[in-house]
Amino acid sequence: MEIAKAPPWKYSGGGYWEAMHGDLSGWFEVRVDGPNREHFRLFCRLDYFAVGVDRPLLVVIAGLRKNFGSKFKASDYASVLTAGEQYLSANPRELA
Repeated sequence: MEIAKAPPWKYSGGGYWEAMHGDLSGWFEVRVDGPNREHFRLFCRLDYFAVGVDRPLLVVIAGLRKNFGSKFKASDYASVLTAGEQYLSANPRELA
């Protein structure tokens, strides 16, 4: 909840939570390492404009996993952006 209270430009990471840059500016990435040297990532947004809620929402938009030492492809990040656009396209938001 503390993350949703702080504007993104004042947020600083700490290893698990990282502010994204470039095309994903305004996004946050949760980084967790799993067994067998796998990396799990959650891509999140702070939603200040959702109709019908009384405070900002911290929304998990997508999750990806990769092997140690590998990098996500541009298409992986593009799918995250597409999912984010889909979420933002309706207001009131479609909350699960």
